Amino acid sequence: MSDKITCLIVDDEPMALNLVESYVDKTPFLQLLKKCNSAIEALDFLNEERVDLIFLDIQMPDLTGLELAKLLPKSTRIIFTTAFDQYALEGLKAEAIDYLLKPFDYNEFFTAVNKARDWFSMTRKAKKEKTDQMEFIYVKSGFKQLKIQLDSVLYLEGLKDYIKIWLKNEPQPILTLMSLKTMEEELPADKFMRVHRSFIVSLKNVEEVERHQIVINKQRITVSEQYRTQFMNYLSENSLE
Repeated sequence: MSDKITCLIVDDEPMALNLVESYVDKTPFLQLLKKCNSAIEALDFLNEERVDLIFLDIQMPDLTGLELAKLLPKSTRIIFTTAFDQYALEGLKAEAIDYLLKPFDYNEFFTAVNKARDWFSMTRKAKKEKTDQMEFIYVKSGFKQLKIQLDSVLYLEGLKDYIKIWLKNEPQPILTLMSLKTMEEELPADKFMRVHRSFIVSLKNVEEVERHQIVINKQRITVSEQYRTQFMNYLSENSLE
């Protein structure tokens, strides 16, 4: 399980985007997933993908950073980046990790992300202790609640608002009304990994890796560029020297 913190930068000023990107690039425990020049663009991305930490400007057209913050799940944390100190109180109300006042330097940035690292370290440890004991999940399929043993899951395939859950020795998948993003948040992160916007795989059932493709039960699944670093880190951590 990678200890990197995935992040998103949201700012309508190109220079601010590039500056924060340069700070993220020199911080080993951060992994940048995307830069967005509006909260609307960020919201569209977040509807599909899970992100740990957002560097979020406040004053933006159409949808402000504070308005976007109200739409985020609690598992996604925020560091506000703004040129206006009058928003500090509202930032605290949004339970932000920190509040960086522009222009800020790398030392200030690093202090803020260290707070984020401490928070994620604590919450991930608590979640791991919980999921280590997790052997099954219940999913709604039709009018039934089905109990699924996690060891029997090969991979999960997202289809808009539905998920196909492919199981060992079963020719047909279980179909459930749920987003892949929601399912990703529920599954143990040391056993399952998102490798594509449409696929989560069971790591123990990966039979073969060829270039950027995973083979599970004769099915080839592409590891998309966005998830490639995380998956390659997993391979490296679990490879024999």
